[in-house]
Amino acid sequence: MFIRTRRSVLALSLVGAALVAVAAPRPHAQAVSASPEARAARVEKGLLPGIVIAGRPLPAKPLAERMAALKTPGVSVAVINGGVIEWAKGYGIAEAGGTTPITPRTLFQAASLSKPVAALAAVRLVEQGKLALDQDVNERLTSWKVPENEFTRTEKVTLRRLLSHSAGLTVSGFPGYSADAPVPALVQVLDGQKPANTAAIRADVVPGTIWRYAGGGYTVMQQLLMDVTGRPFPPLLADLVLQPIGMKDSTYEQPLPETRGAAAASGHRADGSLLPGRYHTYPEMAAAGLWTTPTDLAKFLIEIQQALQGRSKVLTPATAREMVTVQKGSYGLGLGLDGSGPSATFGHGGSNAGFKCQMTAFIESGRGAVVMTNGDQGGRLAMEILRAVAAEYDWPSLKPRQKTVVTIEPGALTPLTGRYELRPGRVLTVALEGGTLFVIDGQERIELFPESPTRFFDLVEEHVLEFVKGPDGAVSHLLLNGQQKVPRIGPQ
Repeated sequence: MFIRTRRSVLALSLVGAALVAVAAPRPHAQAVSASPEARAARVEKGLLPGIVIAGRPLPAKPLAERMAALKTPGVSVAVINGGVIEWAKGYGIAEAGGTTPITPRTLFQAASLSKPVAALAAVRLVEQGKLALDQDVNERLTSWKVPENEFTRTEKVTLRRLLSHSAGLTVSGFPGYSADAPVPALVQVLDGQKPANTAAIRADVVPGTIWRYAGGGYTVMQQLLMDVTGRPFPPLLADLVLQPIGMKDSTYEQPLPETRGAAAASGHRADGSLLPGRYHTYPEMAAAGLWTTPTDLAKFLIEIQQALQGRSKVLTPATAREMVTVQKGSYGLGLGLDGSGPSATFGHGGSNAGFKCQMTAFIESGRGAVVMTNGDQGGRLAMEILRAVAAEYDWPSLKPRQKTVVTIEPGALTPLTGRYELRPGRVLTVALEGGTLFVIDGQERIELFPESPTRFFDLVEEHVLEFVKGPDGAVSHLLLNGQQKVPRIGPQ
């Protein structure tokens, strides 16, 4: 797919207000049915993109059409309204070529949505006096310790920093282990020893100085919780979080027990093909190992909302407030944060092999939603569904961004054409056809819409491209989404 880059995990995890937003038009309130069934039906018909063009009709599309276009066989959704789960539905099938339908109780891999749930377990142990947020974790780790080096000489790796991705540790994420691959022990993952397929988790910047997403930090946290309690991670998390808040269909067991396999969706690649072995195994349970449903995750979100109001069964208001308070970057304790006032949200995104998901909830109101999918293109689908929910329930955030298209003479577009190297061996062509710029990637042609003579966007992958000139006045590279520099390597 065109410029199918891996966007930052923070961007995936935060689903708050856009700078410019437009609401989907709705009929007069008295003429619209407020029944959960009617609202779900309108969401299903009204999926929305992230970018819309000013002056054009809002391009709402039906769910089934978008599932087919994004080659995602199954989707499950739960919507929170008024502090309760208003509706939950499954769509499609658990496995391509099969007939098992997705239901609200179908299990999906939560991927990085595992992190906030695990974080809740960690802060519960803090409340019980078994851990401290600001203590050097090496004082409590027994099976393994964070290797000391020049970066940890004065500042230490602490639980607060692990939970907020500010501990200075390496390894952003984990690819998991295919069904036929040996699975390493957790200490092997921590040290990057075979059969682990990721590097050793080490401090390479001073702890507390920067925000950098690190699944490696949550893997250290997993070992910490096991060492402090002397218990395996799955039953520990069941006792601390899953059972107390009613997440009855959820488990951190990896690999998933055969007795639960029939209830689980299978993962699918971007082309819609089945992931070999159905799904990968993640010994990095705290970072990526939760199997769950949108309904169960909605219960988690509601628990945080209730804790903020002093009505939680498992968490004090002070600790809940700490979780939704920025620690570093735009991240709390286990949660991505965005917006302010009525628009303030907490949530997370997730990306495992064959599974993509999103969840978000409002801090000041009992609203939110969870979407889980079993396809590698499901992340975009999840966001489109969340925007449809936002429009239906008149959320103050998560509306499509409105952009204005300007007219550029073809002569001014010609210097932008050429070949651009996205990465070694991957070259994209920017071509001018009939006065319009296109990006050509193999057989794929995607139109670029101008915001200015040098700044463009597309409506397929919703990227923003800015063409940058060098000292000689010629275009030297393009900047993708304000972050990635893509050099121009020659003419078209």
